[in-house]
Amino acid sequence: MTFELSTLTLRFKYNNMKNKGVIILGSARSNGNTYEIVSFLQKNTGFDCIDLKTKNIGGFDYEFQNKEDDFLPLLRDIVQKYDTIIFATPVYWYAMSGILKHFFDRISDCLISEKELGRQLRGKNMGMVSCGSGPELKTGFTMPFVESAHYLGMHYLGDIHTWLENDGIPERVKDIVLVFSEEVKIKLKIS
Repeated sequence: MTFELSTLTLRFKYNNMKNKGVIILGSARSNGNTYEIVSFLQKNTGFDCIDLKTKNIGGFDYEFQNKEDDFLPLLRDIVQKYDTIIFATPVYWYAMSGILKHFFDRISDCLISEKELGRQLRGKNMGMVSCGSGPELKTGFTMPFVESAHYLGMHYLGDIHTWLENDGIPERVKDIVLVFSEEVKIKLKIS
């Protein structure tokens, strides 16, 4: 009986985690334009949000001098709780934000010293939301996300580019986010 109860408990926990998502906010401003988009996306997906600005994450170091910072515990928490990771970044100098780049660079820890943790990313889902000053996104911006997902064995769900106008989300951008939200839900088979 105890074994059966444990098995049911494990199934219940797994089913509750299945297709649960998180949005990783990688902005220098916790309440900036990218946050506005993330909040709207959250309302339409039910995904949690982790603000990297509130974490102490150092750059990659071949001597692993940063192993005591927030990165490894944060990534362990992410791989245990979530099947889907959406990275949200402002466009800084035609690239992802520095804080998000640090996060991506630190995944290298999981290729060298924390391989088991890195392997747990396989089979998970990744997407990306960028937020710029207007509707144009330069060709190649999405490449680090697409190729990182591919290299790590993750499923790339796609990406969208967003912006704000007059301190608000334009209807056109709301539509883009809503379509993205629905496409993610369909791909993940969640309602």
